[in-house]
Parts: sequence; structure tokens; C-alpha cells
Amino acid sequence: MIDASRRRLLQAGSLTVGLLCCPHGNAASRPPTRTAPIATTPIANTPIATTKAGRVVGVRSDDIYVFKGIPYGADTHERRFMAPVAPQPWQNIRPALTYGAASPQSSNGESTSEDCLYLNIWTSGLRDNAARPIMVYIHGGEFSSGSGASPLYDGTFLCQRGDVVVVTLNHRLTAFGHLYLAKLGTGEFSDSGNAGMLDLVLALKWVRDHAREFGGDPHRVMLFGQSGGGAKIATLMAMPAARGLFHRAATMSGQQITVASPRAATHRAQTFLEALKVTPERLPAVRDVPLEKLIAALGTADPTLENRSIYFGPVLDERALMRHPFYPDAPELSAHVPMIIGNTHDETRFFYANDAEVHQLSWTTLPAKLVGAIYVDIDVELVIAEYRRWYPHYSPSEVFFAASTAGRSWRGAIIEAELRAQQGAPVYAYQLDYRSPLDGGKWGACHTLDIPLVFGTLDKPDSLSGTDAAAKKVSAQLSDAFIAFAHTGNPNHRGLPEWKPYRLPNRETLVINTQSTLVNDPRGQERELFAKVPYVQRGTF
Repeated sequence: MIDASRRRLLQAGSLTVGLLCCPHGNAASRPPTRTAPIATTPIANTPIATTKAGRVVGVRSDDIYVFKGIPYGADTHERRFMAPVAPQPWQNIRPALTYGAASPQSSNGESTSEDCLYLNIWTSGLRDNAARPIMVYIHGGEFSSGSGASPLYDGTFLCQRGDVVVVTLNHRLTAFGHLYLAKLGTGEFSDSGNAGMLDLVLALKWVRDHAREFGGDPHRVMLFGQSGGGAKIATLMAMPAARGLFHRAATMSGQQITVASPRAATHRAQTFLEALKVTPERLPAVRDVPLEKLIAALGTADPTLENRSIYFGPVLDERALMRHPFYPDAPELSAHVPMIIGNTHDETRFFYANDAEVHQLSWTTLPAKLVGAIYVDIDVELVIAEYRRWYPHYSPSEVFFAASTAGRSWRGAIIEAELRAQQGAPVYAYQLDYRSPLDGGKWGACHTLDIPLVFGTLDKPDSLSGTDAAAKKVSAQLSDAFIAFAHTGNPNHRGLPEWKPYRLPNRETLVINTQSTLVNDPRGQERELFAKVPYVQRGTF
């Protein structure tokens, strides 16, 4: 039962941004497109909010007002591979009681549809001028899976603990959000490579415009996201269209140093079109390809990346994105935005938890397994020798997890933190060392572990945190840090030692456990080893 639960978590979109996800499946469903809302007679104590497109009715639960499935954009089916637009107005009160459909993707147990631009809100007050900070969570799953509907993202705990407004949302993924057709056809597809990112911009504009209706402060909007969600936030930090729409940013095991180059993105688009049997001369016909065929084509092998289905992500299109997010430096346009950059000590244990071979490695079999897992071109024999010298008590499997973690997403976190520090921009770094107590400890301090700790959703399905006193203690520290950050732009609170900004050369990092400590340059020798070789985000070329 536990393994099935973890598979659901993978499908829900907590895969790392370093292209670690499983291949796309071929199944998707499409609910009916939007219909006119049913006229509703308000019930006493039933929360009703007014949006620019019309009124919505939610529910009140645990003294929190909850609205699910509010449209922030129109059905994208009619604007496939184009920039999003505002939703069509409605006349009657629209029920906002259930989550909206997720973007088309591999089957993950949710309803999926091209009509997917929805958001969800938790708040303790409506129109009360309380000006609460707004915490907008962007889900993970690379740029290919997930939604804002996971029970792990329930905003009730954060609202109750910190008097904040919590927002989660859906946006276009895979080819629907990032099929780069600009070099292959007419101007109607000029925004196709970053349509999914433009969805996020539209959602943030909606949050700004409706902040006060939901008891929030439009001048204190915090973005936070794990894995692919962190990558999306890093990308937004380099997008002129997103400037001024958020005022704090926290990334959890998710970075985006470089995005897809126009050449690589065009190559992938051509490969995808070939799978659909759509020629460049008939490019407009791609808008009429049945959804099921588009989903099936997502399983096409990537033309440049080994052993994975075709990758779609943000593109350096010189329209929405005119520079890489964190290359050659940190983006100046978001230098004023305070940032938290976090990682977990054992990221890759999540991805190999059910790989029996990885858990039974010998010193003889380790090199071949490690060479494809570290995502940078470095002599694995040297890596293994150094880890054995630094950590003589490590087993071959423990060396595998440590080295693969250091060479993958942690490397991107270090690059972003150091570029922000060089820029003089406010940045706080954390490393989660708390280990999951589940399944005999095989998860360690793994990827995704900080999600329930921040949200306080320790007892929700797919949580790896456990619910004992230790988990609650760590959760209190981490959730309070995020709440403080949302309020003030500084994550310090009484439950932590002083959390100093990350500066060079000290590299101050909060190591989070039941007893958290501020450490200068944790795993410094590992950082220096991998710094000797270039790091280019997979999918760039």
C-alpha cells in the first residue's frame, strides 16, 4: 500500500526539475468544457466572493473560507499553443466547491482538460481589509505533470497558524504549455514555447486584482514551490511580464539555471510534429489534432536526452524570456525580491526508493550506476574515491545517494544562491536533514519531504513526514519560517536559531532538524568537487 501511495505522489507532480520524471503515459480524460454556472440561492454563512468575471460561492470549514476551481483564464482549447486570456464572464453565482481539471498529462488519477486555468483559495476573511500576506504555491512535476489539487497542498493549516491567504493553481504543462512552434510557422504561435509560464503570469495578475476581496494584501505576495514549482518560480524571476506581481520567493528543491534554447526547442517540436504526422506546411492543423493523439505523442523519445520521453519546458524565445533565469548571473529585475533557496540532504532517495539494485550496490557495481545519475560530466571513479575518503562509514549505496544528490538539483541550488549573494540580493538557504521515519528509514531526507512540513499536512495521503512529535517539531520550525517570510520577507522567528542570509565566503545555511543549526558551507567539499565541471540544465540543448 505504501508503494502505491508513493507512485501517486510521483504522478501528482513532485518530480525534480532536473528531468528526473518517468516517461509520459498515454491516457488522459477531458471533462466537458465550461457551462454556465447554476443559479444559487445563498445560504446563511455561505461565503460568496465577487470576481471580475462573476460571483463564486465556496464553503466554510474550520473557520476558513475555501474556494476551489475559480477560473482565472479562459478554456485554452480554443487558444491551443497561444497566450492565455481572461475567463468569459458568467451571470449566476458559480459554485467553487471542487478542484478544476488539471492540464493534459500522463494519467495521475485526476480529471484533465485543456480547460485547466483554475485556482483555489483558503482565507480566514473576506473583504475585511486585514491585508494578509498571500502565499501562492506553484506545484511541482517538472513542466509535465501535477496540479494544485494534492491534499498535501491544503492551505488550512497555514491560514490558521499564520493568518495568511493561500492560493494553489493549475496551468498548462507538457506540449500544451511549451511546444515551441515560433520558428516553424506564422505569428499566431509566437508565444507557444512559454504559454504555460504566461498562464502563471495571468494567475498572478488575477491574485493582484482580487487580493482585497479575499482578505489579502496585493503588495505582499509570496511565491513558493517545490521541485518543478521552484523551477517555475526561478523562471518567473527572469520574466519582465511577472515583475511586480510577487514580492518574496521560496524554492524547495527546484531550480532553473538555463531554459531550452530555440534550436533545441524547435528540434523537439519537429520530433513531436512528426509523431503527430503534421508537416510544417500544415502547421495550423496542430490546433485540431484530437487531444488523445497529443497525449499519446508525449511518449515520443526525446531527440537529445537519453532514456526519457520528449521534454517540454520554458524556452529562450526572446519574447516572454529574453535571458536564462540564472545565467550568466542572477536576474537584475528581481534582485529586490527576498528569496529562500532550500534543498533536502538526500534528494535522490525519493527516485530510487523502490530500485532494489541501488539499495544493494557494491563498490564494483557502483560506478556504472552512478555515471548516469549525477547529470554532470565528471570522472565517477574520482567522485567515489573522494566520498570514500570523506565518509569512510558510507556504504556504496549511501555514496550513490550522496553523490547523485550533489550533482543534480543541489548543484543548481548552490549556483542560484551564490549568484544572488554576488549580486547582493537577499537570499536565505536551508538544508533539510530531518529524515523520514517511514518504511524503515529508506527515504532519508528525501525530495518532497519538505512539502508536508511546510503545509502542516503531515497526516495527508502521500506525506512522507510521519506524524510523531519529531515531525511536528520540524514542521513548526519550517512552516513558521515560511509564514514569517510571507509577512516580512525575513524567515526568522523565535523557534529557530538566527537564520542569517547566505553570503560569500561563509555560505550560511540553516540545517533543519529537530534541533536546527546555522552552518557555514555544509558539505563544502562536495560543493567544491562538483564546481570543477560545468553545470548546464538538462533540456537546454
